[in-house]
Amino acid sequence: MSSFLEKETTFFEQPLMLKSRVLILVAVLVLVPTFFFPLWNMSFYSNQYTDGLVMHIYSYQLEGGKTANRDDLREINSLNHYIGMRPLLESDFSEFTWVPLVIGLLMILALRAMVIGKMSNLVDVFVLFTYFGLFSLWSFYHRLYMYGHNLDPTASIKVQPFTPPVFGSKQIANFMVNSFPGFASYALISFAVLLLLSILLSAKRVRGKADVRAT
Repeated sequence: MSSFLEKETTFFEQPLMLKSRVLILVAVLVLVPTFFFPLWNMSFYSNQYTDGLVMHIYSYQLEGGKTANRDDLREINSLNHYIGMRPLLESDFSEFTWVPLVIGLLMILALRAMVIGKMSNLVDVFVLFTYFGLFSLWSFYHRLYMYGHNLDPTASIKVQPFTPPVFGSKQIANFMVNSFPGFASYALISFAVLLLLSILLSAKRVRGKADVRAT
């Protein structure tokens, strides 16, 4: 047991390689687009809307596609009213308050790990990001579930309770709903991958030194 704890302590206390630090800096820069591009995109097609209604979900706001004659988000809310679904309002999404803050905090913690150059700090950032990512996905699914299941029973059009797709396509009433990650989500995934590569690079060096000592 003491041998295991000693190995773990050695792993977390080891300094990061220069390559690992460079990867951390790249990872931080990769997160910048998350403040400018959508995290998720949803589109709605039917015989009435052959060109589709589009909704973009940013880390801080909802935005519908816009044309000279139509605001897609307003149109989506109008259609939702007929089936008894609550309107999609930014004020109902607490995520728009804390998601940008968490992303900014992750950037600061990653830069801190790069400057301090210790494995434990980098692992902390990776673990925090993993929790943030999983919780955000659950929160997104929960939102969609609640919107599709808390329908007004007095609505003019009756539909069975439903859950819009988190990922992929699904037929809901006379609409085909498509839901896919946006550019910002791929940036977040890239951040995690770069952090993991940074961890593995420095961990590989420690294993190499341990093998040399053993021989």
